[in-house]
Amino acid sequence: MHAWPASEVPALPGSGRDLRIHDTATGGRVTLVPGPVARIYVCGITPYDATHMGHAATYNAFDLVQRVWLDTKRQVHYVQNVTDIDDPLLERAVRDGEDWTALAERETTLFREDMTALRMLPPQHYVGAVESIPKIVPLVERLLSAGAAYELEGDIYFSVAADPSFGAVSGLDAEAMRLLSAERGGDPDRPGKKNPLDPMLWMSARPGEPSWDGASLGPGRPGWHIECVAIALDHLGMGFDVQGGGSDLVFPHHEMGASHAQALTGEHPFAKTYVHAGMVALDGEKMSKSRGNLVFISKLRRDGVDPAAIRLALLAHHYRADWEWTDAVLTEAVERLARWRAAVSRPDGPSADALVEEVREALADDLDAPRALAAIDRWAAAQTADGGTDEGAPGLVSRTADALLGVAL
Repeated sequence: MHAWPASEVPALPGSGRDLRIHDTATGGRVTLVPGPVARIYVCGITPYDATHMGHAATYNAFDLVQRVWLDTKRQVHYVQNVTDIDDPLLERAVRDGEDWTALAERETTLFREDMTALRMLPPQHYVGAVESIPKIVPLVERLLSAGAAYELEGDIYFSVAADPSFGAVSGLDAEAMRLLSAERGGDPDRPGKKNPLDPMLWMSARPGEPSWDGASLGPGRPGWHIECVAIALDHLGMGFDVQGGGSDLVFPHHEMGASHAQALTGEHPFAKTYVHAGMVALDGEKMSKSRGNLVFISKLRRDGVDPAAIRLALLAHHYRADWEWTDAVLTEAVERLARWRAAVSRPDGPSADALVEEVREALADDLDAPRALAAIDRWAAAQTADGGTDEGAPGLVSRTADALLGVAL
């Protein structure tokens, strides 16, 4: 599966700062000091509907992580998956009377177009669940052989007891885990499971549903968590720098993925740092496909909204914050974009050397994008009020907004 084209990232004078970021697993801030190649895995979409503002907010957060790393002169090895086989996708295809593969391909294509328009840097490896099945099956077989998985009426489940550090990512108690498992795709009430929290690794073939050769497992399809584990281990290995996604993935997805990988390899940790973006709401509720309260990126683009304004609307909120999309949020972003573009269109202006460092410091401080926007706001206001004599300043501000914030002026 192919990703989307990369936009050029301008080089800035000097060098960026190491990123200090909130780690979900420890509950505190850590300084990320990767090697020459920083490794990041971000969980991708289940393509049964178009990209909405919640998706965009998540991928914007991890785009900023990449840009901070690139500014430190590191390379970035970024991997993202596509869950192109799962219950919600099949259910939507049945509802609409559409072939599930056609639905998945159409929505994945639209996602790529949205990411391109928003200038999100693409992953080096963009990998679908279906194409990963040949790598998933041997992992499930290994877990069975090691006694870390078991069979129940043809389905294969992972035993959370196989990982002594299970629970370390989310820090939740058993009851909270059980409630979230039921809400987020698990089946804690299924009779016969060793532990209600045990997640499915391999679902045996169901009548009328697609299935694949599972070798000794029999025909079926993979569970959600083992998909990402197989892709991450294949392309990044254990101990990669950042596992990312929305805060709704902390449990069960990232908790279970870590346990799968640690039980498979006997190594710890799966990821060094777990980073999660907040949720975007509309009309007082989290924006989600199941609720249908969505603001689609593609719809905004069709309505003539500049993608740079959409990006500024996202950047106006701290990545870990839960926030609500409103018309006022978009209006403010459109107005900010107009002010910035007017300011950098002049032939000279106030010196911007300190501004570059201010934006760098803001982003290095747990991706504080609102603080970075405020710094450019101040420069634009000074440009409007007093002007300046530095002929290189407008171009430097423009390159800074592009390189560090992904906003093309």
